[in-house]
Amino acid sequence: GGEQQRVAIARALINDPLILLADEPTGNLDTKMRDDIIGLFCDLNEKGYTIVVATHDSEVSNRSKKIIRLKDGKIFDVEVG
Repeated sequence: GGEQQRVAIARALINDPLILLADEPTGNLDTKMRDDIIGLFCDLNEKGYTIVVATHDSEVSNRSKKIIRLKDGKIFDVEVG
């Protein structure tokens, strides 16, 4: 697992985007691969990329600089960490 996620991320980065959108990028991964993807996102963010991730994985959100929680399509909480 994880090869499709890595290929999708590589494809998304080809045009050097201002924002990278990722929908459940760690959803079907084992712990090691999940940590690798999170690490990749952290490295990209350090290089100046803005990364927006939709996730239900608390390990992903715990490593985020900002968490925006939605309920019924509306923002109900913003946490800056």
